[in-house]
Amino acid sequence: MASTTSRSKYFDNAKFILIFLVVFGHMISPYKDQDKVLFTLYTVIFLFHMPAFILISGYFAKGYRKKGYLLKSFQKILIPYFIFQIIYSVVYFLVGKEKTLEFDLFQPHWSLWFLLSLFFWNLLLYVFARLKWAGLLVAVLVGIAIGYFEQAGSFMSISRTFVFFPYFLLGFLLNGDHLKRIIGAKYAVPAGVVIIITTFLFFGLSFPENAVPWLLGDTSYENMGGMQLTDGLLRGLQYVLTLIVVFGFLPLIPSNQYRITKIGERTLYVYLFHGFIIKAIQSILPNAISENYLFLIAFSFMVCIVLGSYMIKKYTQPLVELKI
Repeated sequence: MASTTSRSKYFDNAKFILIFLVVFGHMISPYKDQDKVLFTLYTVIFLFHMPAFILISGYFAKGYRKKGYLLKSFQKILIPYFIFQIIYSVVYFLVGKEKTLEFDLFQPHWSLWFLLSLFFWNLLLYVFARLKWAGLLVAVLVGIAIGYFEQAGSFMSISRTFVFFPYFLLGFLLNGDHLKRIIGAKYAVPAGVVIIITTFLFFGLSFPENAVPWLLGDTSYENMGGMQLTDGLLRGLQYVLTLIVVFGFLPLIPSNQYRITKIGERTLYVYLFHGFIIKAIQSILPNAISENYLFLIAFSFMVCIVLGSYMIKKYTQPLVELKI
């Protein structure tokens, strides 16, 4: 990460790997309850892949005070959210998932919560960034406290916005020197390997099946099995564990140029369109593919390659970014 170019390649590689984990996680989601291996993969992936993605998004939000930044965020984040929220509403109605055709812009469909929360995270910077590292402590406390409010759920992605905001703010507060010391440390790579392997072993042996909602962050403690006063402590421990895994993952990312590196610049297209493909393949082959791990991996990889291609961006950019 010595130069701007190598940093760009590094982050593009990281984003490609993370968007692959997003697609793969959604691909195996319907089958995780019947397969211990897939359940372990799913829980480990959902422990850190979105926090890592969010942290990187925060890292690139340092220009939030620049003129036109908020308008640009509205155009690049909220406009695609509104467009695809409407598209998903129509699709869900046509396939029979919804009995009536309703356009509820405040109840994000499936993975669209990320776009809505991303816009709110950028807004929250105007308050929390002023507090610097003290603001991170406040953000963590708010993320813990929001779970005690039963009404905080998926409406306007309120729960996820506050639960995941500490990762976004941490990414914003980190600079190149911070990351260089973390990622380039002498034993960072072997430590990262140990962390990832240990997490897989720990989750494979002891992760409770009813604890999956904790990884999603989209509802209150009460709705995750009954509220206890100690739930806030558990979320605090989850923050710690997640960051350990995130910073174990980051040193493993290469800074070299690969064919897939360019796709890291187009993760928005993969994120927005992969749901239609995943839902279609799962409806066609609901159970037959659950035991074919190689197919699940390869298919997820190909979805990323195709949707992240230049041709997809060229012909869908008017829809995604309102650019001709």
